[in-house]
Amino acid sequence: MTRYFAGGDVGSTKTNIIIADEHGRVLGFGTGGGGNHEGVGYAGLQQVVHTALQQALAQSGIAASAIESASVGIGGYDWPAQHADHVRALAAAGLTMPVEIVNDAVVGLVAGAASGWGVGVVAGTSCNCWGMDAHGKLGRVVGEGTRVGEYGGASELVARAVQAVAYEWVLRGPPTMLTPAFMRVTGAPDLTALIEGLTTGRFEIDARHAPLIFQVALQGDAVARECIAWAGRELAQLALCVIRQLQLQQLEFDVVLIGSLHKGGALLTDPLRAALVPEAPRARLVPLSSPPATGGVLLAMRAAGLDAGAVRAQLLQSAAAFIEQP
Repeated sequence: MTRYFAGGDVGSTKTNIIIADEHGRVLGFGTGGGGNHEGVGYAGLQQVVHTALQQALAQSGIAASAIESASVGIGGYDWPAQHADHVRALAAAGLTMPVEIVNDAVVGLVAGAASGWGVGVVAGTSCNCWGMDAHGKLGRVVGEGTRVGEYGGASELVARAVQAVAYEWVLRGPPTMLTPAFMRVTGAPDLTALIEGLTTGRFEIDARHAPLIFQVALQGDAVARECIAWAGRELAQLALCVIRQLQLQQLEFDVVLIGSLHKGGALLTDPLRAALVPEAPRARLVPLSSPPATGGVLLAMRAAGLDAGAVRAQLLQSAAAFIEQP
């Protein structure tokens, strides 16, 4: 009898569910909106998972009762006290089989690391970092951004760039091409008007403007380049926290780069790598190129006692082909 597994990736903006068989063949793929309970509540989480699950089941042609186990990575799932509420929401959505719930960074890590373990560094709107050793032990940072001194996502990068512009205005720092760039996007006629507008709420520069900082950096602006390098070094500090927790310093492992900010390339990743090497010289930076939900499928297989590593390549290949088909 064929065995079936489900994996999910529930973030703040989108949700994906994948159904696959024990051989790593993807049979169904479903999508939905954001499901982080911090934004949509547990009722919203239930709804988006139900929508994505029903799509995946319809494509696969199997019933939910045929799925042996599932693993779902959920943004905003951070503490054991949240477990019961998440379980209830997923069960109401149709995931009534045994379900493992992890933070969404974990499924991205498992999807991206060739060995199925390592460290996942998230740089999206904000930042996060989780890790897993070869025995399944987890390590993590707090995941609360600037509130707890964790930096490196788009929001933190933009805040750093705004600080640099403010430093120019008060003569604490050098002139930067970030200033005219921010004036253009806000419509501010001069630097004083820009600072006034940013502090009074008339103008807003936020995570959406992170690509602009990379554009200015690529034009040779030293201040913009340093802002990005700072973000890379801060992301490395998050990774090093987890590396120490899991005692990976002398091992060879993947550091999976998760999130859109990593698409900025070497301006960000070179400083990140340079900050890692002294303490974790065998760490490899690997961009996430597979759907994170595949990591959920692999975790579900592990939970059922299968050798997930044996079908990993087939699963990733099948997922890529399945999702690309018209």
